[in-house]
Amino acid sequence: MSLHLSLLLFYAVALVGLGLWLGRRVRRAGDFFVAGRTLGPGLLFSTMLAANIGAGSTVGAASLGYRTGLSAWWWVGSAGLGSIALAFWIGPRIRAIAARHDLRTVGDFLELRYGRSVRALIALLLWFGSLAILAAQLIALAWVLNVSVGLSKTAGCLIGGVVMTAYFAAGGIATTARVNLVQLTVLIAGFALAVPLALDTAGGWRAVATTGEAGYWSFWSGTDSGWALMPMLVPAFIVSPGLLQKVYSAEDDRAVRFGVGWNAGALLLFAFVPPLLGAIARTAHPALPNPDLALPTLLMESVPPIIGSLGLAAVFSAEISSADAILFMLATSLSQDLYRRFVAPAADDATVLRVARVAAVVGGALGVMLAVAVESVVDAMAIFYTLLSVSLFVPIMAGLYLRRAATPEILAAIVTGVSAVLVTQFTASDGMFEWLTPAMTGLLLSVAAAGTVGAVRPQIQRWIQGRSDA
Repeated sequence: MSLHLSLLLFYAVALVGLGLWLGRRVRRAGDFFVAGRTLGPGLLFSTMLAANIGAGSTVGAASLGYRTGLSAWWWVGSAGLGSIALAFWIGPRIRAIAARHDLRTVGDFLELRYGRSVRALIALLLWFGSLAILAAQLIALAWVLNVSVGLSKTAGCLIGGVVMTAYFAAGGIATTARVNLVQLTVLIAGFALAVPLALDTAGGWRAVATTGEAGYWSFWSGTDSGWALMPMLVPAFIVSPGLLQKVYSAEDDRAVRFGVGWNAGALLLFAFVPPLLGAIARTAHPALPNPDLALPTLLMESVPPIIGSLGLAAVFSAEISSADAILFMLATSLSQDLYRRFVAPAADDATVLRVARVAAVVGGALGVMLAVAVESVVDAMAIFYTLLSVSLFVPIMAGLYLRRAATPEILAAIVTGVSAVLVTQFTASDGMFEWLTPAMTGLLLSVAAAGTVGAVRPQIQRWIQGRSDA
């Protein structure tokens, strides 16, 4: 057994053991869902950042950096920009509402604000979208294990799925918040050591700076990257149920502002790392058959073995910590939004906790199966982020800031936005209105639909009232 495989397996077993040990104290659904609303700034920072630095932020962004250069900054940078809005405007407001009404999921908030129909529709959309991003995390991990130790994609997905499911199912957010702290420490140490050593091996900054074609070092735009990623990614990191439900777990508004704010600052800085690693990989390994292999190849062949193992552990941490955040979304939504709300409203706390754990196992298994069938990390994540942005942005923003927004406007926004994305995705010509991405189209039409219905609805109500009076 190689050094890399031995260390990764040891680390994986340690994460599972820590999760199981912490999870034995979780006896209530409230601890599983929102950690008893006790997370301070430090734990909230670590669990938010660990969730946000995952497949897209490491393997996916390095792959973009390999292909398109510095403009790949916007993949992670957009997450940082969205996190700023979450930290100082959206997060404190929705946390206070969640604490006041004992809300545990975003579905709880949507039903409180709009009713059961919106809750059910969003839950259905997000179950499918969440599986896409869960698969992306596992695909990225499989590539890492394939390059480092020669494991097949199926075996890599299975290892990742078993690890994240085991420690998450043990205790939910109460467990993962503390496991994420360990993962984040390994992640920071791994990248801090790997980047300068890989840069030196590639011939230093001068050699890397001359790589790529014209426009490779453009910050603003590049093929499939640049500022055009903002409409897809910024809203997703404001209204993601996995992130909002972590905000629900904060002990107070101060914890949200500091914890999520520190996370935003860290993301804006970390956003430079994956494009740099992609450029280094392109300099040192210009003929890779698959850009998704840029980061793991660099860690295996361009740094000393012990540093490469630590770097691989860092990537492993990134993928697993983000995967558990998605599994959190799936399990809590299935148990709270479906089971407790529509199947067994009278279920007691112990039953809901048991269903949440079963839902985690089922969600993990489905994510593994989808990961085996899907090829591209970035493509799989784009499915989720686009769906998340167009389906949730208007309902959350209107629910928090527009008192007059009602169910008809929100249903129109959701259906119109998602339909626009699907139509644009499958009918738009390549290069036609490059700035008008499916995400941008869906968001614009979603807002327009809500505004139109909101303007027409009072007139229809007055007409109906007049007819009834007559």
